[in-house]
Amino acid sequence: MPLKYLKKTYSGYHKPGGQKELLMLALPMIISTACDGVMTFTDRLFLAKVGSEQMNASLAGGTVFQMLTFFFIGLIGYTTALTAQYMGAGEYHNSSRTTFQGILIVLIAWPVIALVRPLMAPLFAWLNTPASQINYQIQYISILAWGSIFPLARHTLSCYFVGIGRTKIVMVATIAAMLTNVVLDYIFIFGKLGLPPMGISGAAIATVTGSVVATFILLAAYLGKENNTRFSVSKSFRFSAEIMKKLIYFGSPAGFELFLNFIAFFFMVALFQSQGDVASTAATIMFNWDMVSFIPLLGVETSVTSLVGRYMGGGRPQVAHRAALSGIKTGILYSIIILILFVFIPKALVLVFQPEVPTEAFNKAVPIAVNMIRIASLYVLAEAVMVALVGALRGAGDTHFTMIASIVAHWSFVPVLYVCLNVLHLSVPIAWFILVVFYLLFCTVFIKRFNSGKWKKIRVIS
Repeated sequence: MPLKYLKKTYSGYHKPGGQKELLMLALPMIISTACDGVMTFTDRLFLAKVGSEQMNASLAGGTVFQMLTFFFIGLIGYTTALTAQYMGAGEYHNSSRTTFQGILIVLIAWPVIALVRPLMAPLFAWLNTPASQINYQIQYISILAWGSIFPLARHTLSCYFVGIGRTKIVMVATIAAMLTNVVLDYIFIFGKLGLPPMGISGAAIATVTGSVVATFILLAAYLGKENNTRFSVSKSFRFSAEIMKKLIYFGSPAGFELFLNFIAFFFMVALFQSQGDVASTAATIMFNWDMVSFIPLLGVETSVTSLVGRYMGGGRPQVAHRAALSGIKTGILYSIIILILFVFIPKALVLVFQPEVPTEAFNKAVPIAVNMIRIASLYVLAEAVMVALVGALRGAGDTHFTMIASIVAHWSFVPVLYVCLNVLHLSVPIAWFILVVFYLLFCTVFIKRFNSGKWKKIRVIS
């Protein structure tokens, strides 16, 4: 019996949509998304050495920047599934045409993000953000907003390469961005090589510069002879009403989902930060480690989206189903490691963010952050299941359902947290525990949707 089971598992591992195929796509993307996590983590780690105020400001300011960009990120992100579906159907030229429609969206998005930037200062004040953070948050988001064309362009090109299955070039570009960002973080934040210390402004400049480097690496590969020949890139630089219509129809729900969810997340962060410097510091540390646990899983999600899109475009929904299950297995293997860290060494994780001169606020925040990280261990395995299922549903084109379910869930978290903290006056760890329970209940909605099989009947391309 064990031998028979092993043989069956090994056979499934090598089938189309099996774990081997998924891992070949996912491992470079896991490394890529982990590098993105390292960049954000390094920003906050170095800023923590300068002071908790700048570290906290980078979380809130970074969240607002994501809020400004994430509609466009989600909309453009559907080019992964659309590119994969065209490739699966043998319409290679439409894969590159899809990417150009994404570039057109970037050119529209950039000035919009820059124009909205000045509205952030009154928003921070309205949310009772600690006065010690507001100026830092404005500095951070202003630089990121003006440089936003580069992360958006980088995202568009990355989606193309993930869609056609060339995830290694995305990994190379992201590693280059990470190395650039980390080195410049050290130089700019602390004022090395004769430069003055720039603090949070230096962190933002380093982040934008990293995106510039990655964008040019991806652009060189995109315009290269091999890619141009196979996907007719040189003939793709024109508006396509047909493809843009598909991109907006299927991508807009993902864009609205990310945008509205990040507004909800921003309000949740603001609610924690409104509880004072101690709670703000504890929540920032916990969310930093939560980011470390979650961002690499996005590599699994995008890989599942690519594979499911490819096989749905090729008319093979059962193989697409197998790819989603392979994504779950891969995600769980990673999340088990995170689970062990969160359960057994949470204090060591917290102390990583200890400033050079420990403050009273940080010392009081340590036990709170330790409890919050332990509570977070309750849902890390559920996250692995969620990202694979969401990736599968999006790859198949079931974006309207994922939008509605996800937005309803995230916006239910906001009033729950408000009541816990400001009406019932529960402690920060207890309020966080209640949010985690709500998240676990929310996961069952996506499991039921995936098991219903309705997503297998959706047709994105004819």
